Amino acid sequence: MDKKLLVFIFLVGSLQAAIAQNNRINTNNTIGWYNFFGTFKISEKFGIHTEYQWRRNEMITEWQQSLLRVGINYNLNSRVQFRAGYGWIETYPYGEIPLNGMGRDFTEHRIFEMVQLNHREGIVDLSHRFMLEQRFVGRYSSIDQTSEDEFPLLNRIRYMIRVQVPLKGKEIKDKTPYLAFYDEIFIGFGKNVNMNVFDQNRIGVLLGYRFNKNIRIEGGYLNQTVQLGRQIEGRNVFQNNNGFILNTNLNFDLSKTNK
Repeated sequence: MDKKLLVFIFLVGSLQAAIAQNNRINTNNTIGWYNFFGTFKISEKFGIHTEYQWRRNEMITEWQQSLLRVGINYNLNSRVQFRAGYGWIETYPYGEIPLNGMGRDFTEHRIFEMVQLNHREGIVDLSHRFMLEQRFVGRYSSIDQTSEDEFPLLNRIRYMIRVQVPLKGKEIKDKTPYLAFYDEIFIGFGKNVNMNVFDQNRIGVLLGYRFNKNIRIEGGYLNQTVQLGRQIEGRNVFQNNNGFILNTNLNFDLSKTNK
């Protein structure tokens, strides 16, 4: 009797999975993200964060997104960092089913708050990043509009775990190659969340090299799974974006030059 019950549960689970799969539309894109991150320490506790992400579709030939973000860092100690700032994002109508229902580009103005926790276990460096975002996402009230005339507020929470290990020695220091892995999930909330709470998930596997305390470069594989905020014919739409990511990280201590 137990075996029959197990078989029944398995068949029901398989049927539910098949129905869920049939109730979604999947599209695939090949992406390339080319990113710059610059951190400038201005005092013992404070710093300025800058970044620009040049996100492309078809690896490099078409626009996916342009993201500029700036912020102020506050380092509570070596293990805890806070950041607050602003982001300006332009999203383009890439892929088979664009994010905007009218197939147009749109602007987003974003305010964000972040806390990052860092710690080490043996040779493994771990970080946990928690981020809140207040997103004013442009939309067109009608097909006749030539530019966005509404900017409703969308709220989103993000969590990222990152793990990295040196490929030489016991810690990542100057002239050290390393391997990194991260996973980040995005969840929308609030009255304007639209059809879906799950927004997207990102997975990255990177090979990096720290030249010195100021310069670090890393690149590798990126998977981005995006769920559109609307349905098509009653079906959820997912983008499966796979490709290459390249990060350039610069860190400079300006507090020493001010003394």
